[in-house]
Amino acid sequence: KMLMLRIQLDEFTYTSVISACANSGLFRLGKQVHAYLLRTEAKPTPEFSLPVNNALVTLYWKCGKVNEARDIFNQMPERDLVSWNAILSAYVSAGLIDEAKSLFEAMRERNLLSWTVMISGLAQNGYGEEGLKLFSQMRLEGFKPCDYAFAGAITSCAGLGALENGRQLHAQLVHSGYDSSLSAGNALITMYARCGVVEAANCVFNTMPNVDSVSWNAMIAALGQHGNGARAIELYEQMLKEGILPDRITFLTVLSACNHAGLVKEGRRYFETMHGPYGIPPGEDHYARFIDLLCRAGKFSEAKDVIDSLPFKPSAPIWEALLAGCRIHGNIDLGIQAAEQLFQLMPHHAGTYVLLSNMYANLGRWDDAARVRKLMRDRGVKKEPGCSWIEVDNKVHVFLVDDTAHPEAQAVYKYLEQLVLEMRKLGYVPDTKFVLHDMESDQKEYALSTHSEKLAVAFGLMKLPGGATVRVLKNLRICGDCHNAFKFMSKVVGREIVVRDGKRFHHFRDGKCSCGDYW
Repeated sequence: KMLMLRIQLDEFTYTSVISACANSGLFRLGKQVHAYLLRTEAKPTPEFSLPVNNALVTLYWKCGKVNEARDIFNQMPERDLVSWNAILSAYVSAGLIDEAKSLFEAMRERNLLSWTVMISGLAQNGYGEEGLKLFSQMRLEGFKPCDYAFAGAITSCAGLGALENGRQLHAQLVHSGYDSSLSAGNALITMYARCGVVEAANCVFNTMPNVDSVSWNAMIAALGQHGNGARAIELYEQMLKEGILPDRITFLTVLSACNHAGLVKEGRRYFETMHGPYGIPPGEDHYARFIDLLCRAGKFSEAKDVIDSLPFKPSAPIWEALLAGCRIHGNIDLGIQAAEQLFQLMPHHAGTYVLLSNMYANLGRWDDAARVRKLMRDRGVKKEPGCSWIEVDNKVHVFLVDDTAHPEAQAVYKYLEQLVLEMRKLGYVPDTKFVLHDMESDQKEYALSTHSEKLAVAFGLMKLPGGATVRVLKNLRICGDCHNAFKFMSKVVGREIVVRDGKRFHHFRDGKCSCGDYW
């Protein structure tokens, strides 16, 4: 209308229109405005070009065109702090953290936004330790954190499982007057949940003055990860009653909650309501969760029907879900089919070789297991070593399998040996079927006793105050014998043991696990 009325367009007009396109994802229209601008503004003044170019950088990166955004940034005759923050946000949003770190180091001037963007980027891309260090550096340089900076630091603690550090940040957040912040509240829910204290996550959720769909999704996910599938579903139904519409993330969390609790009927119903009442087409990740739910319950025929009817070619997550279910139920024939598909799609992914080899070993087919491990070596694929860690007195102690490097390793083995004697009195017998190598029975029992999660839990029992919950994190799925051992261990010592593995949480209390042995 302004053009039709021949009203002169200035930098305020262009920045407003370009920002509207960026925020609405209207890339084609934004590009047309860019082209019109280039045609009509032959010699723009610096006062005109600087804000407009800043808006263009934001338009291109928000629409996924990071390289084009960088080209505009590079060609700018003048840049200010807004320009640098815009291109920094571009790299962070794209997950290009190495490039973002280089850019951040090159910035001559930084403001609170610069620090916050970088801290959040590190936290959300698996660089939690660096995120916390940067948060501390920011404060040393005289910047007072805002609620978004606190949220980034708290997210870093979530990834690291650094509960005590997260609690300290929570206290500082309240002291700084940001306890009503939505972003910080959502980060706290995730942090407490991922550090094994789901009750604290629930307390944060219930006391937040305002919640959004992210808050609901985070709390549903928290309950699901901790084996509280029924409570997760109740919370989802409550969300619907309060008029909050579910999004694709909501359905991922609900399907995961059903999966962890073995709620097949409920999971099937929620999956079907996605494209029915809510008009959300299931993505590859939703199908993978649903197939995983069916396979874990042993419903392979239905899972195969779903795979055969997929609206796209089955990709790696689909076959991984099928293979994982086959491992649980010992379905070797279907497992081989899934593994062959994964060998083609991801020939250098160690997990496929390990799962297939383990399936053969569980069946006593040692030659086949050895053949798969040889194929793995020949292709140069290396298995990620299992490790577990525990925080004691604000220090993280890491244990590997058969660990001798920890300074108190021998004391841990001795304590564990005495503990196992007490566990045997209650009926514990090491389950040697989880030793996936062909060796003598006594050697198998010894191999089980050196698993990293057992060493970390034993260390926690030795070092933490009496009655304190022992919280251990592990990078891989918990071993079946360790799972059984911790049930007996929790009864012997009269303490709660919480283990977070690569998939979920296990809370061991008085000889039982929160997963109900469905994992």
